[in-house]
Amino acid sequence: MKSSCVKPVRFLSRCTLALSLLSAMTSSLAFSAEKERAFFDGIEARNVGPFRGGRATVSVGVKDNPHVYYMGTTGGVWKTENAGASWAPISDKDFGSSAVGAIAVAESDPNVLFVGMGESPFRNIASSQGDGVYKSTNAGKSWTRVGLENVRQIGEIRIHPQNPDVVWVAAQGNTYAPDDSGGIYKSADGGATWRRVLEAPNDTTGAVDLALDMSNPRILFAALWDNQREPWSLRSGGEGSGIWRSTDGGESWDRLSDDLPEGMGKIGVAASPAKPGRVWAIIEAEGDEGGLYRSDDGGDSWSQLNKERILRARSWYYMHIFADPNDENTVYVLNAPFMKSIDGGKTFSPVEVPHGDNHYLWVNPDNSRWMVNANDGGANVSFDGGESWSRQDNQPTAQFYRVNTDNDFEYRIYGGQQDNSTVAIRSRSRDGEIGRDDWDVHGGCESAYVAMDPDNPRYTYAGCYLGLIDEFDTETGTTRSIKAYAELGLGQLSRDAKYRFNWNAPIHVSLHDPEVIYHAANVLLKSSDRGFNWTEASPDLTRNEDDKQGRGAGPYTNENIEQYNTIFALAESPHDAATLWVGSDDGLVHVTRDAGETWKNVTPRGVGRGLVNAIEVSPHNPAVAYVTVMKYKEGDNRPYVYRTADYGNSWTSISDGLPEAHFARVVREDPEREGLLFAGMERGLYLSFNGGADWQSLQTNLPVVPVTDLMVRRNDLVLATQGRAFWVLDDIAPLRQFAPAQKTAPFHLYTPSPAYRLTPTEGRATGGESVAPSAPNGAVIYYALPAQIDLDEQSLTLEVLDAEGQVVREFATDAEKGHKGGGSGTAMALPAQEGINRFVWDLRGAPATKLDYDVAYGAGKDKTIAGYRLAPGSYTLRLSLGEETLEESVELIWDPINRYEAEAIAEQQTFLAEVFDMIDGIYRRIGSLQSVQKQVELRKALAAEAGDDEVEEAAESLLAALKTWQTSVTTPDRETFQDVLNFHPRLDTFLIDVYQQADNAVLGLTRGQRERLQDLRPEWQAAMEAWDTLVEEDLAAFNAVAGPAVKAPAVETDRQSD
Repeated sequence: MKSSCVKPVRFLSRCTLALSLLSAMTSSLAFSAEKERAFFDGIEARNVGPFRGGRATVSVGVKDNPHVYYMGTTGGVWKTENAGASWAPISDKDFGSSAVGAIAVAESDPNVLFVGMGESPFRNIASSQGDGVYKSTNAGKSWTRVGLENVRQIGEIRIHPQNPDVVWVAAQGNTYAPDDSGGIYKSADGGATWRRVLEAPNDTTGAVDLALDMSNPRILFAALWDNQREPWSLRSGGEGSGIWRSTDGGESWDRLSDDLPEGMGKIGVAASPAKPGRVWAIIEAEGDEGGLYRSDDGGDSWSQLNKERILRARSWYYMHIFADPNDENTVYVLNAPFMKSIDGGKTFSPVEVPHGDNHYLWVNPDNSRWMVNANDGGANVSFDGGESWSRQDNQPTAQFYRVNTDNDFEYRIYGGQQDNSTVAIRSRSRDGEIGRDDWDVHGGCESAYVAMDPDNPRYTYAGCYLGLIDEFDTETGTTRSIKAYAELGLGQLSRDAKYRFNWNAPIHVSLHDPEVIYHAANVLLKSSDRGFNWTEASPDLTRNEDDKQGRGAGPYTNENIEQYNTIFALAESPHDAATLWVGSDDGLVHVTRDAGETWKNVTPRGVGRGLVNAIEVSPHNPAVAYVTVMKYKEGDNRPYVYRTADYGNSWTSISDGLPEAHFARVVREDPEREGLLFAGMERGLYLSFNGGADWQSLQTNLPVVPVTDLMVRRNDLVLATQGRAFWVLDDIAPLRQFAPAQKTAPFHLYTPSPAYRLTPTEGRATGGESVAPSAPNGAVIYYALPAQIDLDEQSLTLEVLDAEGQVVREFATDAEKGHKGGGSGTAMALPAQEGINRFVWDLRGAPATKLDYDVAYGAGKDKTIAGYRLAPGSYTLRLSLGEETLEESVELIWDPINRYEAEAIAEQQTFLAEVFDMIDGIYRRIGSLQSVQKQVELRKALAAEAGDDEVEEAAESLLAALKTWQTSVTTPDRETFQDVLNFHPRLDTFLIDVYQQADNAVLGLTRGQRERLQDLRPEWQAAMEAWDTLVEEDLAAFNAVAGPAVKAPAVETDRQSD
């Protein structure tokens, strides 16, 4: 049922009766917030990567442990315990936001950490604000928020060197709106309470840096920055900018002005631990007044030492300075290059680092050669003073603006990574991992949209700032520029440009004609010949305001790389090539239904100057569209999502139910289920089952990060994030099938999506490479359970039946049996949590009987030989909870890439079944044999104790016969996997070898495999006959002498399940 009225925008009347009825029908979906989130937790998301670092604004170390470091990213706090060889996120479960501004570790107790949220070098698009200060007392294992929730951005934190309860915070405030939260805050009780000890002089000023004299922690220096961002410009500088000093632990402050510029912008400040009284400042100011300043008398007087622009270019983004703790003349200034001076700041030289755009440096107080640097590519550690650094390709913290995919089976995910390049990465692989070999660069640059014909992605079109656009040929690897008007935009005023392009200008390849490419500027540009020629498909669709097209920043440093009054969102109707929608960064929405001949302004009331970030045309109804507007650049963080059912003639707000304090970035509709919406929020993922009438969290295992874009590709939901790279919810089938009745009858088995039997590939040699997991290789099975079941009272089992109704696999909820799916034949335990559970059947039959040996050739870690991959076809899933049973079918489809004839598959299955039964037959008999051995050994011991020589001799004879048979078919003496070289292989090893070769066959059996089995059959038959003789004659002879019969457990002839 569609919703036609959810808080009207053009008319402020009450919602219609139809909506009331809809709400009543769907009210049972409204779980409590915690319940609704927990119910869907079983639908797990998967981080795809790439493992290439994104922006880190801060990195710090532990003085007494050179292997432990922390970094702060837009994707949370990360920690390394091996000096950067690997990093792990440590803030996901406790933090309410993800963008880190500052981190401090207490020197007196390294278990104590404080983290300030909200990035200080705040960009116009790819930055996020925070929610206060967090504290850990166990080195990051757990965290507690300790206040300052309303401070949106935090520039620095300092901790008293002897008392970890004394903390100072530099609060930057809110870049986009005047507020009164800026200044320096102090806590004397470990964050339990805070006092603002330095109030900013006005409501556009905040503290951006804070230096502490480690030799005398009563002395502090604070850098305050008077700044204000508007959507079209940045003011960096004003009356509030300056340097303040405290000599009483921050209780009182004095503004320092002697010898400093009268007007200042952004400032960085550092106190030298190597020479008390020496203070450094890097200052943005007019012309030659800006640069590096130094005081040698604690700030009473200053000298300008260096005016080089390389130290202060693009001041709003950098301006951090760090004094070497052991050398009074060594100082570091971080900018796009990493600059170092060893002569007291008179001259500087660059230090090579893995990535440009440097933001932070921590140098170990005891050893200046040990340091960690934070930059736009992540964090990197050095043990030789910056001569060499640890890697950054082990940090999946990329910031992506948009996401796109092609339609290949192993589809690629495309996007532009901020501060890096475009990325085209495979969504899955056949060896279980996604690594560096699985992604490429496809032209364009960091700010790119990436577009292509999804059915034939040979040519990709990727953008860059100021209207640059490339065509990349994936077959030849060549890139060519196809910008509509080859005009240099750097440094120019946007009003003077022929076209104005947003930093993240939309690019789109037509859904109806892949020869047609659209590139959005202030007008919509169109090409039908791969960009050789372009035409204007629209007039200017922005407000086109001359006063907002001048200098991008001031008053001291200009910034003309971003433009305003531009198109920011573009959508083509999947129903009609002539219908196009565009949204601008200045709050306008237009639509054409005649391929651009005429355009209509259909802006929803209430958008104002909001940034129209995304437009989604419903795949089910050509008149329905969703518009997502962001107003954070106006200081408004509320979500604004609108829906139209009449091509924009009227609009309805569907924002109710979304978090009021977190703006929405994008809404997409599922192409299979009408009304199933997904919302990418500034802090997480939400969904609606009823067209936006109500919403609930779909956070599952996702980190709380900005979800910048979404795309449904077949059965998957693909996410772009700002700070944690790409993610995929691999199968959204249960969301498509979810109904209110499942709350009242929560035991439910969802219809699985088709499963593909993929042919295996050789595993990669990673060499320490960081890799992401691939998609599950098997049938993804979802089921819902009521409250967590009591396994002592009722069992949960899953049976897989073939077309003849035979059980080919069985699983149970038994935590000791193994993991919960997706493995290589090992035993798998069914999860049994309240709500939705996910289990992956690996498309294999039951494993062979387990061999109780130290080493079993060809077996997994649980010493079992995996069952073979089953044939394509329809299989029945039978899920039982106590006495209640549910059934669904799953279709097993052959690999769409490596295909071969049905006859070959049938032959392979027959071959595998025979060899498997031969292996399993041996191992079942070994199990029976080991039981007989134990009984006979006991009887022998009793006989020896009683002096019964006849029984003892008979026992020895039988044990020898048992061992002879055992060692003729297996190798029980192996103690390590390398013993395969030391002991002659036996029949089971030969059979396993040919069995696993055939199971991995890609195009059917080979003649060599058939011949090998033919040669092994007589040996196996002889072994079975020898077993029968052993039981019928040798065992019987022993029983005739020994008295009460020793019995060999029966050897079943059918295959056993897990």
